[in-house]
Amino acid sequence: MPTLRRDRTVPRTRIAVDRAEAALLEQYTALVRLAYLTLPSALTRHRRVLLAHAAAQRALPGRRPAAVPGPRTAQDGADPAADALRVRVLSRALGAAHRPAGWPAALPPPRALVPRLPFVWGLRLFPRAGGAEELALVRALADASAPARAAFVLRHVDGVDRERAAALLAAAGVTEAATAVRESVALDAEAGPAAAALLRSQEFDACAVQTRPTDLLRRARRTRAALAVVAVAVVAGTALLVPDGGRPAKAPGPASSTGPAFTADELARAGRDTWADTSRVDFTAWPARGDRTGDSALLDRALAAWAAPSDAVRVTRTRGTAAGAPPRAPQLLFAGEVGARAVVLLSDGERLARYTEPGGDGRAALDLARADDADVTTAAAVVLARSQGTARYLTAPWVARAGTRDLLRPDVAARPLGLSAAGVTDAVPVAPADGCTRRPVLQLRSSSRIVEDHSFLLADLGGLSPVHLTFTPLPGHGTPPPRQPREATGPQALVAWARTACRLQPWRGGEVRAVNAWDFAEQQLPEGGGRAVWSCVRATTWRGPGDVALLLRTPSASATRPAVLIGRARATAACSRFGQHVVAATRWKSSEGRWYLVAAGSRAVVRIATSGAVTESGRGRTLAVRAPQHGAVRVTARLDTGATLAEVAPAPR
Repeated sequence: MPTLRRDRTVPRTRIAVDRAEAALLEQYTALVRLAYLTLPSALTRHRRVLLAHAAAQRALPGRRPAAVPGPRTAQDGADPAADALRVRVLSRALGAAHRPAGWPAALPPPRALVPRLPFVWGLRLFPRAGGAEELALVRALADASAPARAAFVLRHVDGVDRERAAALLAAAGVTEAATAVRESVALDAEAGPAAAALLRSQEFDACAVQTRPTDLLRRARRTRAALAVVAVAVVAGTALLVPDGGRPAKAPGPASSTGPAFTADELARAGRDTWADTSRVDFTAWPARGDRTGDSALLDRALAAWAAPSDAVRVTRTRGTAAGAPPRAPQLLFAGEVGARAVVLLSDGERLARYTEPGGDGRAALDLARADDADVTTAAAVVLARSQGTARYLTAPWVARAGTRDLLRPDVAARPLGLSAAGVTDAVPVAPADGCTRRPVLQLRSSSRIVEDHSFLLADLGGLSPVHLTFTPLPGHGTPPPRQPREATGPQALVAWARTACRLQPWRGGEVRAVNAWDFAEQQLPEGGGRAVWSCVRATTWRGPGDVALLLRTPSASATRPAVLIGRARATAACSRFGQHVVAATRWKSSEGRWYLVAAGSRAVVRIATSGAVTESGRGRTLAVRAPQHGAVRVTARLDTGATLAEVAPAPR
């Protein structure tokens, strides 16, 4: 990752203070945006807004003229004064991410903790929410380094070319500026051609902000706690003046070796509105909810079960989930009655733990599942209880509206789903373990306080967290840029998922976090067989590896007839952003009884060839040739780069 260090080799040009002041007034909004997006994404949006304004307001040089990398030619039309301000803003924003050796990872960087003007008391500031495309860009930027984010903004908003962006970063102290610029270019695939428009949207405008009060209840509690501390200090100080009669102090008793590693009093609890004022929209932003959050005995039993479960507690965990006690005091997400059960939901930042006590004489249960790297969709709901073919979910605090729909009925609108004040849903039917007569899913809508017009689907595949379903449509004509996965709530996505839903069954068990159905090619079948669509369905696990299923949707009178399964592959990068090219093939029988080998490739495929029982080659992204019903066939493709691509998940033919 690029590091910070002053580069003495960069040529410098001196800019007068008055010119810098004029440039600051003209470029203030752009400079604040640059700082806001460069600052560490782990900070809350409120803190980033204030730090961004502080960086821009402190960018003016002192009495000495400002230095900027140069000289520049007159033909490039750039303003050296603006560049000088960019360097100073970048230097402060990048410096805010620096952590000294030994600095606790749980705390913000030290420079982010130092109070700076402007200062706000009693209010939280944050930019207005954007749409789904802005949300996707937020995620991509959060995964990039700070210098790469800065280069991305310089290139797309300030119109700076790559060479100049590297020079500005180097002047701001980035030692590997060229690397940061190359990393920013990789972000272009996430944003697409609309990168500049997205960066100029309200989601990233820290000058047009909304305000909300801070947590009023927490503020009142802190005030009372401060008064209590003062009172205790007074009492303690008085006690020191009173002689104890010469009695020796009582030795402390031995520490107890029983009980949980943590107690109910040590549980972390997020503020009620933390989710609306943070760039990390996941389980860490969930407040504690439920009617038993104050039941210390229940919470202690849940913590004890997690720390050292007894034989009276049935423990289950999904594949890849670590066993053992939480390494730090867990966060309380829920504690309450769900039907006849008492349920406690905890998180240690890496895992979810659901502790359940039945109303009768049954055994208590502890269920563990991974939840690291969750986001606004994969942290949107958790299963609280299942019973008699139904489930009840706890929805995230940012879920504004909930509904349920059947994937096998794409033309039927979602049915509204009731939510309690604590965010618990009414009972929802779940998909049967056998057969494929229905495929109910949750359709949730995010609050406009974090993203506008954002609805998404979650499918219950048996884990603690439902699985996020997305859809990537067919590419355009020619060789267009790659399409990005989008929410599976549109008509085209629902039609595709109606014929894909029954292929989800092998991924039950809670290991999968998201499933994307990518329509990578379409093909006209021989002998007037109609239009077929090739799809690669990728299930991404919480552990990281993904499995794929290659499907072919041939014309059918039924809108829900399951697509033909071509093949499967496990632990593969295919059909992900690291495996964007795919070719697949299968045999197909025409209505006249003749057999064909049909094959198709993704957008960058320019030629498909076969060998073995069928030897043929043809230009383009599809191929259809007469073939015997049986016999081994090897299929390869050539990409527009000249590289050769092997078939994904070839099935026996």
